[in-house]
Amino acid sequence: MIDMKKLFFVVLTLSFSAGIFAQTPDTEIRLPTDIYAEGGNHHVQGIALDREKGYMYFSFTTQFIKTDLAGRVLGTIDKIQGHLGAMVFNPEDRKVYASLECKDDAIGAGLSGFAKGRSLFYVAIIDVDKVLSVGMDSEDNEAFQVVCIREAGKDYAAKVNVGGKMLDHRYGCSGIDGVTIAPRLGKASGRQFLYVAYGIYGDTTRTDNDNQILLRYRFCQLRKYAGTVRFGTFSEAGPAKPAEKIFIPTGNTRYGVQNMAYDPASRCLFLAVYPGSKPHLPNYSTFTVDFRTGSIQGSYFKWGATGICPAGDGLWYISENGSLDGKQNTHARLYRWTGIPDNPFERF
Repeated sequence: MIDMKKLFFVVLTLSFSAGIFAQTPDTEIRLPTDIYAEGGNHHVQGIALDREKGYMYFSFTTQFIKTDLAGRVLGTIDKIQGHLGAMVFNPEDRKVYASLECKDDAIGAGLSGFAKGRSLFYVAIIDVDKVLSVGMDSEDNEAFQVVCIREAGKDYAAKVNVGGKMLDHRYGCSGIDGVTIAPRLGKASGRQFLYVAYGIYGDTTRTDNDNQILLRYRFCQLRKYAGTVRFGTFSEAGPAKPAEKIFIPTGNTRYGVQNMAYDPASRCLFLAVYPGSKPHLPNYSTFTVDFRTGSIQGSYFKWGATGICPAGDGLWYISENGSLDGKQNTHARLYRWTGIPDNPFERF
């Protein structure tokens, strides 16, 4: 039976001054207040911090970038066939887990060249210690493996009756995007799982798309099916079902959870979205979910949809994306969480 969960939300922000670092008590790694990265034609989708080694990882839609904390590029995986989205770094296995959409729709146009008449969704598992050079190919590369998220594919392909009308896409599912690592909902610590969030179409005429939907997976479920990529083919290898499917009643958003991150310090899950446009809803841009109580709070905040990442000790990196001379870029800026609803983050 599907559990209906209520979750709590807070706003994210980051700030930076060149050459300034945050010295934190539990590590010798000094955290810069700004890490800059530059991609190509496609905007940044997600960021992830490797605090132990002093690396930052960036997704620029069709390119994965590994830098040091000064922003020096150490390696890239290019020619990713699809929409590489939000990311999270798992220090336990030293892998980045990222959403990857191969869609035959407006979002996938120009990204998934071989996705004709089919749309499938994956978690990409990136072995960051094997990303050692610039311009690595994503095909037949042990550093870049994928596993199919079949549950999202079923909901995306489904036709459903909503108020007597037959509509495409169960729950308004447009695919997947946000990912994070967290304990089981209702527990503040313990065994860790990968959570994958749906994209949700911002259709104001339907009533079944007012929840954020999270799929919870055991890591062993995903690793069992992971394999390398072969261009022009679709792997459907993946778990038949998630360990849990969770509904978070935030109201409708435009394309669902763009980025999410669980913060062990506050024990909250942060959801960054593109606000919806249903006139009877507040249409927040950020939500914070208290994993202990299930409470949920909404806020308005400019940043977060292109990357949020806890850095420990109440600090966060948040992506502030932009473009310069035709190239997309981002500043991952350092913020401190205040927990104050009207001003939850302040620049460090």
